Amino acid sequence: MKASNASSTRKSTGSSSPPRTRFSLAGADQALDPRIHAARDDLADWDLAGRVFAPWFAKPHEMRTISGVTDLREAPSRQARLGSQLLRGEVFAELESEGGWSWGYGVHDHYVGYIETEALGDDSEPTHVVAVCLAPVYAQPDEHAASIGERSIGERVAARPSEAFMAVEGGYVRAADLLPIGERVADPVAIAERLVGTPYLWGGRSGFGIDCSGLVQLAHAFAGIAAPRDSDQQQQALGALLAEDEPHRRGDLVFFPNHVGMMRDADSLLHATHHHGATVAEPLADVIARIGRDHVQPVLARRRVAP
Repeated sequence: MKASNASSTRKSTGSSSPPRTRFSLAGADQALDPRIHAARDDLADWDLAGRVFAPWFAKPHEMRTISGVTDLREAPSRQARLGSQLLRGEVFAELESEGGWSWGYGVHDHYVGYIETEALGDDSEPTHVVAVCLAPVYAQPDEHAASIGERSIGERVAARPSEAFMAVEGGYVRAADLLPIGERVADPVAIAERLVGTPYLWGGRSGFGIDCSGLVQLAHAFAGIAAPRDSDQQQQALGALLAEDEPHRRGDLVFFPNHVGMMRDADSLLHATHHHGATVAEPLADVIARIGRDHVQPVLARRRVAP
């Protein structure tokens, strides 16, 4: 299958939408994962022009998210199912903007969905990332000053030094709560441990609420390891399979049906679980027994991610 040269016909969905271009294709449509390939019946990502049929293709327009936590939904509605989230400073590739909603994908994991257009903008280049579960924002560079908000772990901010504090948009955060962009953490589990007690939220990936694969993705990002969004994708992409007789060690990933966790040590699993409604550490044997009540094969795979 191949795509011809793009024609000169273009269609705009509005002043802020990327331009659309027609292609002429021959061959069969390829089966693609809709979670990470932006293709609808009426519009698809320019990069898919040789792989799927669509009447129009759009080149993505990349913008940063300027809200603390931005919901990525499966449809352009606040009532639509939450697919994932983008954190302040992450980049969104917009393919269409219409009716207050932008359709596209997060550049960091290519996860596709709709976000509210007002969450996008041309923010300053971030310099630091929040490295604690929730960092208080103070009105003044003083811990005794009024706390006027919180920044979630993983948010990227443009920060200016101010002794023990860093000036960010809207206030000040403790310098100890931030890491310079690009600085790597050696132990992803240490990051995940900072989220113990965080409420479980399907599709969440912040200090306000997180799911199992969001926890794995976020923790590994601090170690410079790009992880896919969902647990089945992570099972295919992360690390190497362990031999059946290989004992667990800290950081190993254990995959279950529709679930994943990180080994905190040889015996305990750290995971975001709807069973407890939070991120917890508990004996792996208890998790296997609980999941085994509903599944013949409770453990699908064990993988070790090289640092």
